[in-house]
Amino acid sequence: MAGTLALIFGLSTLVFTVIMSLAGVFDILTLAIVVVSFNIIQWLISPYLIGAMYKVRELPENENPQLHQMVNHLSKKSQISKPKLMLSKLPIPNAFAYGSPLTGNCVAVTEGLLKSLDESEVEAVLGHELGHLRHRDVQVMMVVSFLPALFYYIGFSLMLSGMYRGRRDDSGGAAIIGIGFMIFSWVLNLFTLYLSRLREYYADRHSVSVVDNGAQKLSTGLAKIVNATRKVNDAHKARQKKPNSSAFKALFISDPDRASADSAELAAVNLQGDQKMVDEIISRKLTFADKLVEALSTHPNIVKRLRALQELS
Repeated sequence: MAGTLALIFGLSTLVFTVIMSLAGVFDILTLAIVVVSFNIIQWLISPYLIGAMYKVRELPENENPQLHQMVNHLSKKSQISKPKLMLSKLPIPNAFAYGSPLTGNCVAVTEGLLKSLDESEVEAVLGHELGHLRHRDVQVMMVVSFLPALFYYIGFSLMLSGMYRGRRDDSGGAAIIGIGFMIFSWVLNLFTLYLSRLREYYADRHSVSVVDNGAQKLSTGLAKIVNATRKVNDAHKARQKKPNSSAFKALFISDPDRASADSAELAAVNLQGDQKMVDEIISRKLTFADKLVEALSTHPNIVKRLRALQELS
């Protein structure tokens, strides 16, 4: 993960510096100040945006002491301070970790998660989220996930500027640079998505290390999350209303936008929760289409992810 992260930041800084210098917008020193300041501000305020978007509130200990005890126990095993336990009103079953120096670390579970999973499966999901905090994935992904969009909009602005100015000056060069910027943002996004998928595997591994029989519990929990999310999405589609769950989907333990496809993957191997079902998932070959869809996703293919968990058990 460190190598991928270094590559993302290295390429971003290099291309940003070269293009902005060619466009005469910033010198290198000003550019460095702007980039660092912007990333710090984004990191600091992002928890407030997440809280407002997903209707998150802090969960008092007297409201769910068992869940607090679970987080406290897993935090000690993870060798980190206990994060704030938050509750989101989202109907889809999911969980996510986030935070900044202004808010501290937080772990949120949705109302849908507590309704869909049993206690042992919730424990495994919490172990996964604490793994993100242990590996500092929250800080990493908050910064990295914004970079492709930043490059795209800068490139788009340069392209429009060149088109509207016509043939005057070096407008043609600015438009070409803008298009190049937009292409690079797409390439950079592929690296960002790869980093996101990689951190999910690391967090899964952490859950297995701190939860008894964590591989089986997390496998079952993920399967339930996928199926329950698909049902919620189908219900909202019937009412022509989609739950607001995609803006920060890289934070989630499971991608809500892939619920239908993942559910179909599980159905294809007859998901029943027994060892025979697990063996079928492990032995199933992924198609080229499966790999292509995964390359464009924030989360690993569900069959591939469950296979990795079973290898850890």
